[in-house]
Amino acid sequence: MTETIAGEAPKDASPSVVAQHAAMLDALPFHDTADFDDAARGFIGTVENAHIATAQGRVVWSLEPYSFLAAEDAPPTVNPSLWRQSRLNMQHGLFEVVPRVYQVRGLDIANMTLIEGDSGVIVVDTLTSIEGARAAIELYFRHRGRRSVVAVIFTHTHTDHWGGARGVLDDETLSSGQVPIIVPDMFMEHAVSENIIAGPAMLRRAQYQFGPFLAKGARGQVDCGLGKSMAAGSVALLRPTDLILTTGDRRVIDGVEFEFQMAPNSEAPAEMHFYLPRYKLLNLAENCTHNFHNLLPFRGADVRDALAWSKYLGEALKLWGGKAEAMCGQHHWPVWGRERIDTMIRQQRDLYKFAHDQTIRLMNHGLTASEIAETIRLPKSLEGAWHGRGYYGHIRHNVKAIYQKYLGWYDANPVNLDPLRPVESGKKYVEYMGGADAILERARKDFANGEFRFVAQAVSHLVFAEPGNAAARALLADTFEQLGYAAESATWRNSYLFGAQELRQGMPKAPARPAMPRETLAALRTGQLWDVLGIRLNGPKAEGMRIVLNWKFTDTNETFILNLENCALTYIADTQAEDADASFTLARSTLDEVIAKLTTFPEAVGSGKIGVSGDATRLTELMTLMDEFPRMFEIVEPKRTTVS
Repeated sequence: MTETIAGEAPKDASPSVVAQHAAMLDALPFHDTADFDDAARGFIGTVENAHIATAQGRVVWSLEPYSFLAAEDAPPTVNPSLWRQSRLNMQHGLFEVVPRVYQVRGLDIANMTLIEGDSGVIVVDTLTSIEGARAAIELYFRHRGRRSVVAVIFTHTHTDHWGGARGVLDDETLSSGQVPIIVPDMFMEHAVSENIIAGPAMLRRAQYQFGPFLAKGARGQVDCGLGKSMAAGSVALLRPTDLILTTGDRRVIDGVEFEFQMAPNSEAPAEMHFYLPRYKLLNLAENCTHNFHNLLPFRGADVRDALAWSKYLGEALKLWGGKAEAMCGQHHWPVWGRERIDTMIRQQRDLYKFAHDQTIRLMNHGLTASEIAETIRLPKSLEGAWHGRGYYGHIRHNVKAIYQKYLGWYDANPVNLDPLRPVESGKKYVEYMGGADAILERARKDFANGEFRFVAQAVSHLVFAEPGNAAARALLADTFEQLGYAAESATWRNSYLFGAQELRQGMPKAPARPAMPRETLAALRTGQLWDVLGIRLNGPKAEGMRIVLNWKFTDTNETFILNLENCALTYIADTQAEDADASFTLARSTLDEVIAKLTTFPEAVGSGKIGVSGDATRLTELMTLMDEFPRMFEIVEPKRTTVS
């Protein structure tokens, strides 16, 4: 059982943190309020407190808990630069970008962009949740009149940009197939890889990045940089119908011409920008937002290519510089005016290029990732640009991502080639440093001096060696807390404060992981379903086993061999095995129902939905080898269960 620390609650900011905040107030141009004007410009109407709930009354999204951000001055427990960004992200409702182009902002972490054509409306990105997307489009209809959705565009592969699509497309519209769903090339491959294959681990890590279990307040979660947090509603992935393949591709949708630019391996592995000549509007998706973005988010992802990112922004300038009179993205607020737009794109272009080139320069001088993070400094021209501040990404961890992209996790020092696991190394560190009492005595002195980074390192070893040591847990929690209060990056703050909370209170109680929605399953290709099954196979349990199963899907005209051998699950499409242990004939939609737990395999066999020949118990044997992934697992303390 996880230990808790009775009576422990968030503390005040230490004098050293308060001093850091005072220095930042002097260093940055807080007198510049142009962003506040832009964030409010074009406001039409909103939902009170941006409150969205399910039909059963469960809150999906609300800004009411953030009412404390009405205060203009930051409290001592929040970095003043982050406080400024957090207040900007409180703007919510329907906004006009230019006549006939609108955005719903602040009803989710992401934006929904609505472009009016000759007869209907084109929806760009559908937020995270079905409930949020439905509320957003109803807000638009309330002020602009009800009109049909004539197309849906997903700018990239992250869930907060496609998860709510069923909220803007009803069953009848979706089944008609008349509304195109337009995405960048390789969208489905990467959406599945990032959100489903790695989903279980990523969702747990995202709790640290976004802080959903932290109390909202001056000693807790205030923002996540790109917006407030992630919505908590229903999510479903829809299969695209139209791929944008190359830069220069065009589409005329309901009379509106779109000029597309591909930007793969930038903020997402599949991402695209577009320009609307009719409205002189540029949309750079998530590649030119009002903060320095992540090159490797804490939740985990493929490392993003800073060099390519910079080049895409340079290409956008070449294509549309001096043409666009308004620029909006799928987070934050727009920018107006050709000169301001071009300046922001140039600065963002150079921000990613500087980070890339200087990291590589220092890397080639032999500096390691952590040494580069200590050495690199942004030029004054970029450091003073509000949209270049590290509210979501940060120069200190983005340079480590660039290093990882080129050289990987290993810094070439053999001491780091095969280190002991945290528990074993923690015990040795404690022994070498003279025991728990000696560590705590020294750590408390360093804490008083504001040396929080090293205190965290040292005391973490003690927590992993002695997870039940209440004094160690308390000191590490206090240390994380001060690091969180000092952080300008919202993701750093959330991670530190959530680490402190878990040390004090243990992991939050969370319900079991729900079954994958049937709509999402239907969007996946059958081969992707087999890939998802493969990652659940417990290899050690499958030692020495061989199972061969034939599958024939009557509605998709697909055939597969599913093969377990050498502790790996593989498949071959468009064929059947003569020596299969069993063969199954069914509709692919029936398999979706089984995986979504709407029915069981025996029930489907009994009702005649699945035809079976051979030894059906071999499928049962295969399924007994599958792991169920926990929703929660320890991060700031040792694992309580053994995994093999």
